[in-house]
Amino acid sequence: MSTVIEQPVEARLVAAAPRMPNIPAMLHYDRGDPFAVRMTFPAPATLEGVDVCWTFSRELLTAGMREPEGHGDVRVRPYGYDRTVLEFHAPEGTAVVHVRSGELRSFLRATSELVPVGAEHLQLDLDHDLAELMRGTR
Repeated sequence: MSTVIEQPVEARLVAAAPRMPNIPAMLHYDRGDPFAVRMTFPAPATLEGVDVCWTFSRELLTAGMREPEGHGDVRVRPYGYDRTVLEFHAPEGTAVVHVRSGELRSFLRATSELVPVGAEHLQLDLDHDLAELMRGTR
């Protein structure tokens, strides 16, 4: 069984201009980091001209599809019938994207099949992680 789920999604970048360009993005979930979801935007869609990856909790994404959630760098809220808004806040500014809620539900369903919600802690190998941290301290 795979330990990683990757799903492309189509995001609509909300800009000041009336035109809302579509940009490809990739959702990523790894059993080795069971609480986190990553969303990567390709270089052509970013101000820096390099791939940009945002990491946030799977719980935030799930909850934000029902009602507004988040107070930090990443905020999620439902929008209309089948859209979800993700806001990414950085010192350079804020990026606001719309994603089809159905695509997010499909992704979250796949992550739950890989690691059921509430069982994330069972995927962690704390002894190994602690040994890795301590390796360089001697």
